Amino acid sequence: MNIMSTIKKAFSNDAGGGGPTVSMSEIMELFSGSKGAYGPDLSEITYFTCMKTLAESLGKMPVYLMDGDKNRVSSHETTRFLCVEPNIGMTPIQFFTTLEYCRNHFGNGYAFIARDRGKLTGLHILPPQRVQLWVNNTEEYTRRRFYYCYSDTGTGKQYWIEPEDMLHVRAWITEESGLVGKSVREILAESMNGNKASQDFLNKLYEKGLTANAVVKYVGDLNEEGRRKLLRSINQQAKDESRRMVALPVGCDIQTLDLKLTDSQFYELRKYNALQIAAAFGVNPDHLNDYTKSSYNNSAMQNLQFYVNTLLYNVTVYEQEMNRKLLTASEQMRGLGFKFNVWVILRGDPTQQADILQKMVTTAIYSPNEARNKLDMPPCANGDVHMVNGSYVKLEDIGLAYQQKGGEIDAENQE
Repeated sequence: MNIMSTIKKAFSNDAGGGGPTVSMSEIMELFSGSKGAYGPDLSEITYFTCMKTLAESLGKMPVYLMDGDKNRVSSHETTRFLCVEPNIGMTPIQFFTTLEYCRNHFGNGYAFIARDRGKLTGLHILPPQRVQLWVNNTEEYTRRRFYYCYSDTGTGKQYWIEPEDMLHVRAWITEESGLVGKSVREILAESMNGNKASQDFLNKLYEKGLTANAVVKYVGDLNEEGRRKLLRSINQQAKDESRRMVALPVGCDIQTLDLKLTDSQFYELRKYNALQIAAAFGVNPDHLNDYTKSSYNNSAMQNLQFYVNTLLYNVTVYEQEMNRKLLTASEQMRGLGFKFNVWVILRGDPTQQADILQKMVTTAIYSPNEARNKLDMPPCANGDVHMVNGSYVKLEDIGLAYQQKGGEIDAENQE
């Protein structure tokens, strides 16, 4: 690695992402010595739900390699790694779920493409905090090369990785260079802190037994030490075995301060803030268990909206990155490409699913066996034919049958 120190002088990590990714809570932890003012970012329930929804939605969609005629290719070297085992420690659903989590949480998801003499041997996820992107800024702008530098905490070594050997999926918003993504949690740090502060307020309210603050009235004059001793005694009684009653000294009285969350519109503000964070991730309110404007009947439409407005972009990011990193130039020219099966997302209830498949079969878009395959059912005999209503005719043949019929009538009259 001695030669690397010389090479690094010609490179710069000004593209962004040159250092480990840190969040607002981690910065607060650095200066306060605690786990942030309100805990880590994932402790915020709205943020956690959005991360869970996006990661699991992408992870549960199987990915296939398709040829130019939209047929599945099962003999390619990538099939085993994308459909069975990307690496020795993960299944495909775990691989894509983790990669999508890193993309959303850190702004970038990295997976090293391991090859042995040109043959694919595995896909290994790298922690985004340990990956740096270095750009050769001595070359012309349009010809600048960049490399990934991975620091392994186990061995203490650094590994330089070529761009073609790294699957890099980034968030939609990037640094100025466009090479490194930025996470939503950094952009919405203030909103997330507000939500975590409201949750912290509720937690403290629960600890106090949902009782408001109180004012202790006493007769006479006590010094600072006497007041602290009195309050400490009353507070200790209230905490012992969660008692609801306390004994007061003679001449003392307790008056609670009126606390009404409804007057401060606490619930409305908390709900609004949660919806704002979810909207930034493109997550529908029903994924946050907010069904005020939804019902069972429009669940399929909501899934379609979630796919079109949110998942379609995320899926395309992965498909295009895998197409250019896992396929050769000749395979790309032949029309090969990776496709996620979005059918698992667009599935509705059994009635809607049956109606859609029936229309697909009767209009000759699906064969019966293709429709059965969507239902995970085995093919049937003679089910690979496409059927259509026999009364359908081409546009240019409309009315031809009536002309022929009229000609036959005229011929009969002449006879």
